[in-house]
Amino acid sequence: MQQAVMEEDASYEPPTYTYDEVFPALPESVNSSPTVNQLGQWNNKMRIGSSVVTQVFRVPFEERKFDHSDKFGEGESLRTCLKIMQETGAHIETSSSKDQSLTFLVSGKQNAVLDARRRILTQFQTQAKTTISIPKEHHRFILGKNGTKLKDLEKNTATKITVPSVNDTSEEITVTGTKEGIEKAVHEIQVTSDEQSKQACETVSVPKMYHPFITGAHHSIVNALMTETGVRINVPPPSVQKDEIIIAGEKEGVMLAKERIIAIHDDMQRNCSSVSVEVPKSQHKYVIGPRGSTLAEILQTCGVSVEMPTNESSTVTLRGPQTKLGYALNLVYEKANSCKATKVEAPNWIHKYIIGRKGAKIRAFAQEFQKVHVEFTDKDIHIEGPCDEVERAQARLQEIAQELMSELTFAELPVDPKFFKHIIGKNGANVTRMQNELGVTINISEADGSNSIRIEGNKEGVQKAEQKLSEMVFKLENEKEKDLIIEQRFHRSIIGSKGEKIRDICKMFNQVQITFPGPVEKREVVKVRGPREDVDRCAKYLMNLVKELKECSHQLQVPINKEIHKFIIGRDGASIRKIREETETKIELPAEGEKSDVITITGKKKNVEEAKERIQKIQNELANIVTEEIVIPPKFYNSLIGAGGKLIHSIMDECGGVHIKFPPADSNSDKVTVRGPKDDVMKACQQLRELTSERQLSSFTATVRAKPQHHKFLIGKNGANIKKIRDQTGARIVFPSEKDEQKDVITIIGKQDAVEKARAQLEATIKEIDNIVESSMTVEPKHHRHFVMRRGEVLHRISEECGNVSISFPRPGVESDRVVLKGDKESIERARQRIEEIVEDLESRVTVECIIPQKHHRTVMGSKGCKVQYITSEHDVQIKFPERDATEESNTMPAEGQQNGEVEEPPVRRCDIILITGKQENCEAAKQALLDLVPVTLEVNVPFNLHRSIIGQQGQGVRELMDMYDVHIVLSPADQKLDVIKITGAPASVQRAKTAVEEICQDRILRSYEQKIEVDPEYHPKIIGRKGAVITKIRTDHDVAINFGKKGCPDENIITITGYEKNVNAAKESIMKIVNELNANIKEEVELDARVHSRLIGSRGRNIRRIMEQYKVDIKFPRPDGNPNLVTIIGQEENVQDARDHLLNLEEEFMQDVTEAEIRESYRPSFVAFGHGDEDGSAGNNGAAAAGFVVKGGPWEQRAPDTASTQEFPSFAGAGEAPPAAPPAGAWGSRRAT
Repeated sequence: MQQAVMEEDASYEPPTYTYDEVFPALPESVNSSPTVNQLGQWNNKMRIGSSVVTQVFRVPFEERKFDHSDKFGEGESLRTCLKIMQETGAHIETSSSKDQSLTFLVSGKQNAVLDARRRILTQFQTQAKTTISIPKEHHRFILGKNGTKLKDLEKNTATKITVPSVNDTSEEITVTGTKEGIEKAVHEIQVTSDEQSKQACETVSVPKMYHPFITGAHHSIVNALMTETGVRINVPPPSVQKDEIIIAGEKEGVMLAKERIIAIHDDMQRNCSSVSVEVPKSQHKYVIGPRGSTLAEILQTCGVSVEMPTNESSTVTLRGPQTKLGYALNLVYEKANSCKATKVEAPNWIHKYIIGRKGAKIRAFAQEFQKVHVEFTDKDIHIEGPCDEVERAQARLQEIAQELMSELTFAELPVDPKFFKHIIGKNGANVTRMQNELGVTINISEADGSNSIRIEGNKEGVQKAEQKLSEMVFKLENEKEKDLIIEQRFHRSIIGSKGEKIRDICKMFNQVQITFPGPVEKREVVKVRGPREDVDRCAKYLMNLVKELKECSHQLQVPINKEIHKFIIGRDGASIRKIREETETKIELPAEGEKSDVITITGKKKNVEEAKERIQKIQNELANIVTEEIVIPPKFYNSLIGAGGKLIHSIMDECGGVHIKFPPADSNSDKVTVRGPKDDVMKACQQLRELTSERQLSSFTATVRAKPQHHKFLIGKNGANIKKIRDQTGARIVFPSEKDEQKDVITIIGKQDAVEKARAQLEATIKEIDNIVESSMTVEPKHHRHFVMRRGEVLHRISEECGNVSISFPRPGVESDRVVLKGDKESIERARQRIEEIVEDLESRVTVECIIPQKHHRTVMGSKGCKVQYITSEHDVQIKFPERDATEESNTMPAEGQQNGEVEEPPVRRCDIILITGKQENCEAAKQALLDLVPVTLEVNVPFNLHRSIIGQQGQGVRELMDMYDVHIVLSPADQKLDVIKITGAPASVQRAKTAVEEICQDRILRSYEQKIEVDPEYHPKIIGRKGAVITKIRTDHDVAINFGKKGCPDENIITITGYEKNVNAAKESIMKIVNELNANIKEEVELDARVHSRLIGSRGRNIRRIMEQYKVDIKFPRPDGNPNLVTIIGQEENVQDARDHLLNLEEEFMQDVTEAEIRESYRPSFVAFGHGDEDGSAGNNGAAAAGFVVKGGPWEQRAPDTASTQEFPSFAGAGEAPPAAPPAGAWGSRRAT
């Protein structure tokens, strides 16, 4: 076709298209597939901060080490870099310049980068070596603790430093590395040595008696002297008998300190006098005081030194000025007589109740009597402290002890241990329920060898618990449990598939419970439990069943050489199949890969023997197999077999896999059979004979006779006595068992000399035991419970105190007052006397009433009765609280009668009376202790604005206060804003809580110190740091709150710091340090074409951040309302200039690209964008050319729908006339009228 040619004057009419023609609708059946934004997947990734650092360093050409490759980065250099990267974990990038110098970029963790740098310089830079002479005594300061200082120096300088060992007399230190690194390392070493060269050390000999005047009270004089001179002064402590005082530090300070010490010595030598006095040895500790505080106080007050004797002498020496000796002597006697020591008689078993759980009660006692020291011993309680405090503490402890002994009781019930698990119940359910119902403690233990159940608690609860347990034991004794030994291989056959067979057995004997061991437990005991007759019938049935299984499951293992197995199997298994069918047995051969050569035969015993003979016959026909029998006494069989058969298996393996068979235990045979190749059999027989000879030498036997009742004394507690004899002699001692007929024969086994020594020791011990006698005494039955309660704790203590005397009280339920004592005469007499003392103490107890309203009882008792338990143990008394419903009036009369004008007090109810039983003085002390626990309420004035400090985060603070001091704290409601806090609890606890609240308020006031500093808002971002890192560190380091002024406010330049005054000042210094550094910076503005700003900034600011980090400056780009080309650079002057030059170079480079892009764009045809022309469709003089591609009827030409029009938005049907039908409109509404 010919191309149309336009005339010059003809106007160009661009083609016009409709919107539907240019953008046709897609078919409805075609679903547009969503596009996946791959870039969005990367943008959605979480940003993670990195602790990676980067170092760049250069190796000059003249200092390079060259490898054998032509180019760097190949061959040996590449392998070296890879090895360093693997060993250090750092990433290494390398480059080689035209001048043949090397540049390394190392990135990674700080330590990895430093280590990699040192290794790189060692491999790629020539290493120099130098030595420096440093005095030997300075070497340890260069090494540092455990060599850490030397390691850090090597890492920072990339050098290797060699310090001579301690035994080497050389002073030369060798430094190897690069020239730059050596210079740095030598400089650091020389600086350390120069610092130590300024030090000096002097020794001054001053007699020991004058040392206190040099140190002063609480080391005040020597500390002041050290502060003034800046030296260290070492004065030997009083326990070290040396006269030398060592002074170390700088020379001038040492000489000045030495002069001062000599002057003090000379002055005291001229003016000192001494006097000696006698003070009882027991009072010396009061003169000395806690950590020598009293001696220091006398020295500080009088200037007199008090020397205490180091030996058993009671002579105390006072030394000082003559005029002060008299006053000091008075102080010494005053301190010596200021305290006293006494003791409280309290049985050892109640000590734990006096101390309380985790020492809670004794700590409370110590807070009440802070100047009193309490020490618990085996026999009594020792108290020391001021005289008046000791007397009150003694009375309190006696009262607590008596109360405990009178209130608590116990009972012991002998029970067969096999019933324990049934009494305890599953997860302790039975015992826990009984303890909760009756309020008692039930202990079940076999650790001490006593098969009994111990019940502790109040008398009524103990009695009921004992009755319930007795009934439970009686019921259990009528049941029977039988253990059947059934091999584990039969268990599965008896149980059956999915337990079918065992269910049938349980149906036959429905009253019996059968328990098999678990699959993991390698036991063969099957337990049968239930009524006696049913258990016997079930056991007989099971044993018959086992007997039937055994007859068909006799098993025998036959060792056959591995090479012969194929002949036993035969072709296609014909031989082994024939033996199985004819003998009716099961024959199992080891797998082909197994090392075992044992063939297992299972079936009836007769058939198994026949199969064994047939298999061995095949072996004998094919191999030279012999059988040898040797005689070995049966008593050596166990030692020859070894633990787990290890010894006999090692002999079999060593001798070519021969088979060694020992006769059964019930055969009484002494012949051992060895079967295998002839040579191997002979070798095995020789080894067995040698081992038998060795066992015979160490099996000498002797016997000793002793009465069976004395065996427990020979064995000792936990076998201690017999173990001692075994350790000393090396002999083995065997006591007769229950099955032995001769119960009095003790057998000793071992080497002859060891057996003789052990027999001599046993005979001597038996002779001593024969001297034991038996005696008896009378104790009223009402006191028996006190001795036997708590598992006989009182009896155990008496027995230990009196030489292990055996004391036996009548069993519960036996009406007898006879107590039997066994032991030597002296020990029996001491035990008798001790029992009589305890009985006398029990008969002297009284009961006192304490009236406290019932509403306070729960508070007085404390959580789980802890408070009352403490008082009970503290004063050795028993405390009984009344029943809640006992509201009737008591006959107890008020202490004083009614006076004229007074209102008569209401009568006392029984539910308000608490009974205290024990010694008179202990009961009174316990009564006072209970009255002290009656709660009171105290109001504390605390400003409302400090209440939040007491409440704490989510109320944690006030909860901790209430838990710590056992009080209840009520704060003001938020709407009332009262300045009062109410504390309710025991008076002492309330006072302690009040003190704690006041301390919290005081601390809050101290933490509210505030200081404001004025800082240019321009510096605020730098002080805050990236993501608040800088300001967070300042807040954390100094524990302060820092607030910045809001932007645009008048005080936006004010920074407020709140906290402790010291911390606020330190935080202020840290901020001002940053401000001063920022003030030293300069600001320079440079014009950079705005078209290259985006390239300078880079993706997410990466480029500009890299430039700022490289030149250590801040770069700010212009705001939209300012000069678009103006860029500001802030930093050190030199850094700013470098950054400015770098940015100008980048601008020049980027502008070339911008210019080229604009030139390329000018050659492209230009079109006017839609809507950019004039309203009449023309765009300047050349309107026809600018029209471009025209589309009409598009959505941009349509108007938006009119929401007020009833035609476009008609009402619902029924609301009025239906509007006239409008022509259908598009998604953008109706088209404009043309």
